[in-house]
Amino acid sequence: MKRVGAHVSIKGGVENAPLNAQAIGARAFAMFTKNQRQWQAKPLTEESIAAFRANLNAVDIAPEHVLPHDSYLINLGHPEAESLKKSREAFIDEMRRCEQLGLKLLNFHPGSHLRKISEDDCLMRVAESINLALQQTKDVTAVIETTAGQGSNVGYRFEHLASIIEQVDDKQRVGACIDTCHIFVAGYDLRTTAACEKTFGEFGAVVGFQYLRGMHLNDSKPDLGARVDRHQSLGLGKIGWEAFRYIMHDNRFDEIPMVLETIDETLWPEEIRSLYQL
Repeated sequence: MKRVGAHVSIKGGVENAPLNAQAIGARAFAMFTKNQRQWQAKPLTEESIAAFRANLNAVDIAPEHVLPHDSYLINLGHPEAESLKKSREAFIDEMRRCEQLGLKLLNFHPGSHLRKISEDDCLMRVAESINLALQQTKDVTAVIETTAGQGSNVGYRFEHLASIIEQVDDKQRVGACIDTCHIFVAGYDLRTTAACEKTFGEFGAVVGFQYLRGMHLNDSKPDLGARVDRHQSLGLGKIGWEAFRYIMHDNRFDEIPMVLETIDETLWPEEIRSLYQL
């Protein structure tokens, strides 16, 4: 079964996220566990935690179908020791918030080398960061998101994800999230059935579908290989509907959270319905 939803608001408290997901007809959702523009946030209250769990149960969405995203400030591959330490501490805090809420996944952008160290060294630091976080937490899987390849970001090649996963000690608690816009602008074509076969075949060969824990379903404003991260509403960008039709018909994408991050949230209910109609 497909589990489609969107990245919903936590305005008023994290406990509102499941209700916001239900309101758009979602069977999965993404969320931040705190203000993603700040390094630190107040601890989750017992009341918020209990209300979140109760609301999640009430809307009949399993914890495995929620894909929280960490703060965009975090860089687990940072080349400088002090900033790397700050990012690692923040990431562990995010993992612990997921633990408190009973969630099983934490999605994150792997990091950036800032042109101060090599890509390989950056990937090694990301893996070390994941290992440290997994040692200090339990039950939450670190889910590495594919990136668009902007600037000095790593994660824009499937080989980058494979390298990180290879260096993570606990293979049961590491996974990948494919963002359709990101991989498209990174150079992986999705515009036709044949292109999808090739791209997802490559993902399977290089990373492995056993590591796929979630997806972000986004069309793209920029063209193939542009390496610019600009999402578009489904069917209105350079990817088009064929990729999403392919995904909705392929059982390799069953039972994972598939989350819209498209630019017009008023279209999310319609986009979710359209995906299921495919």
